Amino acid sequence: MAALAWLLIPLLAAVGAGVWGTWASRNGKVSGDGSELAGYARFREAMEKSHSGG
Repeated sequence: MAALAWLLIPLLAAVGAGVWGTWASRNGKVSGDGSELAGYARFREAMEKSHSGG
């Protein structure tokens, strides 16, 4: 019975990894990158303005 438990541990880990991989690669709303890139562009513009006026 103990051998069966040791065989089920990697099996459950593989099933869990498959479920997580499916969930992680789902085609949902992509958040984060667009707003972060827009914020970085605003930051660069602000830094260029502060250096060009001096």
